[in-house]
Amino acid sequence: MPTEARIRELDSRHTHLETRIEQELKHPSADTLQLADLKRQKLRIKEQIEALRRRP
Repeated sequence: MPTEARIRELDSRHTHLETRIEQELKHPSADTLQLADLKRQKLRIKEQIEALRRRP
């Protein structure tokens, strides 16, 4: 997969996770374990995007 396409795919997943995190935070009984997992996934994706952008 070309790098730009992979970055777009990862960016889309990152945005989707951000939306899920925001929705979860709106609930008074937010599941802290699920929130932590979503945030970890989002961070991993962000790191992957940054690594791809640093490639020559």
